[in-house]
Amino acid sequence: MNPPYETINKKTPYYTLQFYLDYFNERLRVDHYQGNMSLILEELDQLVNKNTFTKVIFFARPEHWLQLLSKGFELEAIIKGYFNGTDSYIMTCYKDVERRTSKYWIEENEVLQTIKKKSPKDAEVIPERYHFRKAAELDADKLAKLYGTVFAIYPTPMNDSEYVKKMIRSGTIFYIVECDNQLVSAASADINKTFSHAELTDCATLPNHRKYGLMKKLLIQLEDELRNNGIFCSFSIARALSFGMNAAFYQLGYEYNGRLTNNCYIFDKLEDMNVWVKDLSKK
Repeated sequence: MNPPYETINKKTPYYTLQFYLDYFNERLRVDHYQGNMSLILEELDQLVNKNTFTKVIFFARPEHWLQLLSKGFELEAIIKGYFNGTDSYIMTCYKDVERRTSKYWIEENEVLQTIKKKSPKDAEVIPERYHFRKAAELDADKLAKLYGTVFAIYPTPMNDSEYVKKMIRSGTIFYIVECDNQLVSAASADINKTFSHAELTDCATLPNHRKYGLMKKLLIQLEDELRNNGIFCSFSIARALSFGMNAAFYQLGYEYNGRLTNNCYIFDKLEDMNVWVKDLSKK
């Protein structure tokens, strides 16, 4: 039985390739590459056919996106500054018509339009019983319980405390909110030191605690942490159907830069994900 995911680094005399075999979400993702693009694409074809993946995601540099376009890939999003200040073009290729077809695209467009039309709200007054802090490894059990409660399905095993501990040890930063000694909200920053970017992710709040804007404050604290670490490219991939999360990123100055069709299993099904990007070096 395959693990839910597997990261592989391959080096040949003609190219190097780092890719992510995501068995749970039935996709292959290329995170880093150098060398002969034609040979790289041949390698990807073999991997897809061997594993019956239905989607390939390629984080491409600007000089290669047109070459990928000519090979049947399409441009779904752009992350500005992803490669140490150079943009990443998220190119995708589908192997199944159902995976390519979104059932909610128009509804998701309407969510975006509604968010952009709404006037900015004043910051919510957060009651004193809510306490914000940076998480430690000892919080892994509580974090796993939170994610298991909020999400029936999640693209990574965040309901596994050992997996959460592994993330914290590897440098992922979590900020949490506690209320009456209960962990009620959390978010993380997954930092890539090689390319100087970070993904804000793993955003979860218990339903009874969603009216005070806890998540926006958590994201602001994570942004401050990233700036202190010299990371200025911040991005997030949010459920396109989630009004609250997309509104939070828009109100914090993130730019909508595309949508990934049927990107991953999350919440209760395979969902489209919006890409939001922010340059943290700008005031």
